[in-house]
Amino acid sequence: MGNKKDKKKFATKLLHKYRLVILNEDTFEERLSFKLTRLNVFVVLTLSAIILIAGTTFLIAFTGLREYIPGYSSAKLKRQATELAYKTDSLQRVLMLNNQYYESVKRVLTGELDSTGLNRDSVVKRGKNDPSPINLNPSRADSLLRDQVAQEDKYNIFETAGSEMEFALFPPVKGSISEKYDIKTRHFAVDVVVPKNAPVKAVADGRVIFAEWSARTGYVMIIEHNYGLISVYKHNSSLAKEQGDFVRSGEVIAAAGSTGEYSTGPHLHFELWKEGNPVNPTDYIDFD
Repeated sequence: MGNKKDKKKFATKLLHKYRLVILNEDTFEERLSFKLTRLNVFVVLTLSAIILIAGTTFLIAFTGLREYIPGYSSAKLKRQATELAYKTDSLQRVLMLNNQYYESVKRVLTGELDSTGLNRDSVVKRGKNDPSPINLNPSRADSLLRDQVAQEDKYNIFETAGSEMEFALFPPVKGSISEKYDIKTRHFAVDVVVPKNAPVKAVADGRVIFAEWSARTGYVMIIEHNYGLISVYKHNSSLAKEQGDFVRSGEVIAAAGSTGEYSTGPHLHFELWKEGNPVNPTDYIDFD
């Protein structure tokens, strides 16, 4: 009996009617009035809270306002971040390959390449360890290819530039040649005698890919030009350009000297390479 009375009393309280009156404070004139119950007030407040939560969720999920809320970002920003990550990875790979290429060029042109792994003893040792015979006799196709190459102008540095392209090389220095270019002795350069600190100039427009000190060849500068052409300047007393600098044809890049273990007096050791092959600089430059 007690529980029924309590329930009935609770229901009566919920449904008990109240009147909300809005009066004019000066005249006490009744402006508005509402008949309310506790149940109506509870229902209205609950529905208002649900509508407010739903509206806020909609604004966050489907409008641009979510970008101003910490922790949220737009799909455009995410897409741009992903694209930048891919580009960064690609650039890092290209940079790594370029560094490997320039390091190889540096080792070859500065005389620091270790060729002991390619000597005769290593080939003989490999033949003894490998039971399969190594046929070193040239094939007929190889002989025909050698004859064809021998008839061509292998040292034409302007071949890729086209017959109509004008491309002149500027003399790096003027002086007498003390040691000529000689493939047999593997002297892939000309040594030009010049006064100490004489200006050394770039033979063509290009980008400095190496400008450092070498114990054997002193201050060395290597410049990469168009058409696969590379020029090398050794035994300088000082360098006027740094790696990565762009130089113009005839621009002073160093001062001649006699630095390095291989130098016997003030001179310029000048090399010219075309697509990885050494060429005779006197065929294209007049040093007198």
